[in-house]
Parts: sequence; structure tokens; C-alpha cells
Amino acid sequence: MTNLKDIKAIAFDADDTLWDNETFFLEVEEGMCEILSDFGDAQTISKSLFETEMANMEDYGYGAMAFTLSLVENAIKVSHGKVTASQIHRIIELGRSLLRLSATPLEGVEYTLQMLKNTGHYKLVVFTKGELLTQENKLKRSGLLPYFDHVVIVSDKQEQQYTDLCKTLDIKPEELLMVGNSLKSDILPALNIGAWAVHIPYEVMWQHEVIDDFEHSRLFQLNQFSELQKLLTI
Repeated sequence: MTNLKDIKAIAFDADDTLWDNETFFLEVEEGMCEILSDFGDAQTISKSLFETEMANMEDYGYGAMAFTLSLVENAIKVSHGKVTASQIHRIIELGRSLLRLSATPLEGVEYTLQMLKNTGHYKLVVFTKGELLTQENKLKRSGLLPYFDHVVIVSDKQEQQYTDLCKTLDIKPEELLMVGNSLKSDILPALNIGAWAVHIPYEVMWQHEVIDDFEHSRLFQLNQFSELQKLLTI
């Protein structure tokens, strides 16, 4: 396969690909640092939070609820147990706010999905990681659900999950195009199983997802979601 003409399914990451997400997590982190300012500077508290998140990853996974648990644990850690019940409550409310995000589609997303849907050429799939209920609710609030033929939410996105996705869709890996903002979880594992990929960087990126840029014969770099139309010659 030397081009995109044989693509049968297009899978889309959700957070920071279809709608903004990381910006709100950063705002919550800033709020936590302000609440805990008596116990350290923002840089130290944020560094400790990232370490806490990484230590909890295997047990908690990804998403707003996992993040909130790490916020609380980090507050206890950096304060050496001196954080008050009132401060914990404020931190929990910050985390809870992430469960109510509007999930407003990013510029060009809805129109492009509509154009792709209208071609009838592709199965359109949401393929994202995180907590099932949280991601399902964001997708509903976004108004984008009608454009998708499948929704697959997983605890992590590595090569095995991409292989399983192809089996679910009854396609070969080279018939899959993955679209996302993270080179680490959206792009690299898809390429490693033989799929195609489109990287659309977002303005902010979670530190855990950052890897060095690279080139690949089956990888396309776009600046805007709407550029998918030109790439696929819709």
C-alpha cells in the first residue's frame, strides 16, 4: 500500500484532538498550587504532582477521577499531612469541575467529520483512553456522537489495543488511519502495527505524552483538523 486510497476506517483520539482538555487540567493544577501555596512554591508542588500521577498510573489509569485522587494524595504529601479538610474539599471540587467540561468541538472538527461521514467511504471511530463514563459523557456533550460508527474507550493505547481495534473493525492494520495529537499514544503505536497516522499537535501537551518529533513514511503532519479534507481529497 503506497497511499491512503485503501483506508477503510479512520480512528480519532478525543481529548485535545476533537475538543480541548489539557488546558482545563492545567487550570486545575494551578488552582491546587494556589490552595497549597503555604506548603511550597508552584513549581515544586507541580513537580510533586507529576511524580504522584506517574506512581499511581498503574492503579488509577488516566482521566479526571484518577487525576483528582492524585491531587488529594499530593496535597497530603507536600503538606506533610497538615492540609486541612477545607483545603481538601476545595481541591476535590476543582477535580470535579473536570467532569462537567462542555467538550466544545475544536475549530473545523464537526464540519470535517460531517464531510467524512457523507462520503460513505470510511468507518469513523472514536478511539480514546480514559475513564469510560467520563469519556462517554464528554462525547455526548460534544454533539459529535452521531458522526461515529464505533466508540472504543480503553485504559491505555499501546500496540495491542490498536491490533484489537483492527480486529473489532474487521480491517487490516494498513487499512486504518489514526488521527491524534499525541505522538506517544496516538501515532507511534499505530505506525508500529502497520497503520497510517495523522498528527495534529495541540497548543498544550501533558508532560507524560511528550516525545521527540520524528518522521515516517506513513505519518502525515497537519496544523489544522480541517486539513484532513485535503489530505483525503474529499
